[in-house]
Amino acid sequence: MNVFITRIIPESGLRLLEEAGLQVKQWSQKRKMTREELIAECSGADALLSAGQQLDREFLEASSHLKVIALHSVGYDNVDIETATRLKIPVGNTPGVLSGATADTAFLLMMAAARNAFHMHRTIINGEWGFFEPTANLGKELNGCTLGVFGLGKIGTEMAKRCAGAFGMKIIYHNRSRNEEAENLLDATYVSFEDLLKQSDVLTVHTALTPQTEGKFDLGVFKQMKSGSIFINTARGPIHNEHDLIEALESKIIWGAGLDVTNPEPMQADNKLLMMPNVAVLPHIGSATEGTRNAMARLAAENIIAVLKGEKPPFLVNPEVYIGL
Repeated sequence: MNVFITRIIPESGLRLLEEAGLQVKQWSQKRKMTREELIAECSGADALLSAGQQLDREFLEASSHLKVIALHSVGYDNVDIETATRLKIPVGNTPGVLSGATADTAFLLMMAAARNAFHMHRTIINGEWGFFEPTANLGKELNGCTLGVFGLGKIGTEMAKRCAGAFGMKIIYHNRSRNEEAENLLDATYVSFEDLLKQSDVLTVHTALTPQTEGKFDLGVFKQMKSGSIFINTARGPIHNEHDLIEALESKIIWGAGLDVTNPEPMQADNKLLMMPNVAVLPHIGSATEGTRNAMARLAAENIIAVLKGEKPPFLVNPEVYIGL
């Protein structure tokens, strides 16, 4: 059986697929495939391992012969899950293994924004490391601050553990439903969304992109936050309104921001956010460690191998595919 992969993935995943006797082809060009190219490449494939591709209804209906789609990610907002389910195509993802690495990235962005780190690095490159001024380039203290977590799941919990351990931060959170396990682990307090905005010194986003969360953080929301607060997003770019975030920072409605995700991606080099002293932006590298990416590749391969062996994949987004079978 044949597997098509939309990017070059770590060797650990490839090895699993090949050891299972599968024929593997990878897209080697350093650009995103067009829908037409993806349809053509999948025409002779039994399984698709997708990294970073938009799998919309048109693609899925043209590729309805696929026996399984494995995502090289935990997020699946780039897949039309309703159509995949209707076509009886199981879709697998890679939960759990990237929680620590992504939380590390959120913690890094919080630190960098709080201390103007990216901006200060640029001053050295620009030859501006000059006269010492005791009142210049002052950052934010984080000790004893309140961390607000929007989406206290696995990644949010890991971020909260780091902040509580390093800075003794008080943890508050808002979810669709309470996470009592995390409350007991972190002494975290569940609050309304409005109280999350009012009380957080650092507000970190770790929720999925859904119709309910898309554009959630707009100017009206930023205006409810503390004027000295820092906004962190390592989840998905469309969860915040970028134009409104720029206005909130320029108008000092909030103090700073740290972003691993933007809208669109890639971000343009002349984006105002890149020039702001108390903003830190990374190019969506939350899971970019050797260990994490290898683990993601293995989970994606395991999802494919299971289905092609006639088994239910271990990490399934749309279990409805198997109802009644």
